[in-house]
Amino acid sequence: MDIVKTVVGIPQWTQSKLAFIKYKDLPWKTNVLRFSWAVWAFESYLAIRQYPNVSKTEPPVAIASHPKFKADSFPKSQLYGKDKILFSLFSLLYNQLVETAVISFDVMPWAWSVAGSLIRKFSMDESYEIAHSVAFGMVMYFVTSIPNIPLSIFQTFVLEEKHGFNKTTPRVFVTDLIKGWVVGTAIGTPFLAAFLWIIKWAGASFIPYTMTFIVVFQLVMVVIYPTFIQPLFNTLSPLAEGSLRTRIEALAGRLNFPLKHLYVIDGSKRSSHSNAYFYGLPWSKHIVLFDTLINNNPEEELEAVLAHELGHWKYSHPTKMLLVSQIHLYITLSLFPPFLTSPPLLRSFGFSREVSKNPPILIAFLLFQMVLGPLETVLKLALNGLSRRFEWEADRFACELDEKDENGNFVSFADEKAREASMAGRLKRALVALHVENLSTVWVDWMYSTYHHSHPTLLERLKAMDKYLVEREKKARKQQ
Repeated sequence: MDIVKTVVGIPQWTQSKLAFIKYKDLPWKTNVLRFSWAVWAFESYLAIRQYPNVSKTEPPVAIASHPKFKADSFPKSQLYGKDKILFSLFSLLYNQLVETAVISFDVMPWAWSVAGSLIRKFSMDESYEIAHSVAFGMVMYFVTSIPNIPLSIFQTFVLEEKHGFNKTTPRVFVTDLIKGWVVGTAIGTPFLAAFLWIIKWAGASFIPYTMTFIVVFQLVMVVIYPTFIQPLFNTLSPLAEGSLRTRIEALAGRLNFPLKHLYVIDGSKRSSHSNAYFYGLPWSKHIVLFDTLINNNPEEELEAVLAHELGHWKYSHPTKMLLVSQIHLYITLSLFPPFLTSPPLLRSFGFSREVSKNPPILIAFLLFQMVLGPLETVLKLALNGLSRRFEWEADRFACELDEKDENGNFVSFADEKAREASMAGRLKRALVALHVENLSTVWVDWMYSTYHHSHPTLLERLKAMDKYLVEREKKARKQQ
């Protein structure tokens, strides 16, 4: 009961503590720009820290000695890593300048005015706040999307092309762009309208209703995305009958994984990169394998990769991440009310007194998100840490699948061939092979990894599996 009272009381506590936001003039725009540039400086510093790692001429000994590691791939991966770091430095500065221009030149107030002109053509005035906000959202969506197109073109047709990954044609690129805009508008418009309507309708009690709406929307998208949206960009085909399908179905059956469909996706249509994932509702799951993954890896290694993915399901990692996201959403919405009724906030960002005296929900929420930037940066670090922990657990789960025989005794893998044939050995080979295929960087700065990566580095994962194999061998010897 104490926990419930605490959770329920958070919105009231934050509103009382942040009440000054409603009336006090603060340099919101200046502070947002300062923090934005501070984040840019920090992320640029991290990229510069990483650059010496992609300039090394020799791979780590633990990786270089692995049979799946190809010596000629290391210089290629280092060159690819260098180019990605240089591109990230440029794109960081480019995006920062665009964001600064949007804020400094009051693009949002301009877009609100343009949106007002658009709805007046349909015989609506500013009293139609939801329609006005939806029009504003569309204007801002296109205004902020267009500057990113040159970066996408360069990344696809220069960076990825140079290193042999790009399979996207200009025609596919343009059609993907248009489809993305159409799908984004088709989904985003009703979502935004419903989001705003719920807040207006519920008033001070909007938090539980808004959270319920967002959770339902996420569950609906789990069904809609693979059925209606994914086919617009890729083709999903049933995995053909054969030994690979038999292996996967046997693994799923052994773990009681509710496998409904097993698909191959034509990832090679756009890129040579490989991946695998599963999706679906708790009682109906679908596994998707990239065709590049199937074509470049032996079946026993693919089975190990899927064992890792099923480890995420077994430990309910997606559900736990969803729960964390809901806690984050609750805290965010609890902090929002003082900003919702803050004319000084809007005036600070260039909105007229007429608009500011009765802040539109969408404008207040977008500005609130900008102000919330420091908290989001801290959250990113925490989520990456949690995600890495989940990756360790999924690796461990896959390794433990064959640690005991049918009598419950630990299996000895003292023999080198036995270790290589174990699930741990196969997963290690698969991870190294995937890094080789994707030209992934094997030298990674710890600070850069902590901030940017949701997965442990390859070296860390290999060492952890080696440690596990040693532990398992000790257990097998003790029972002899």
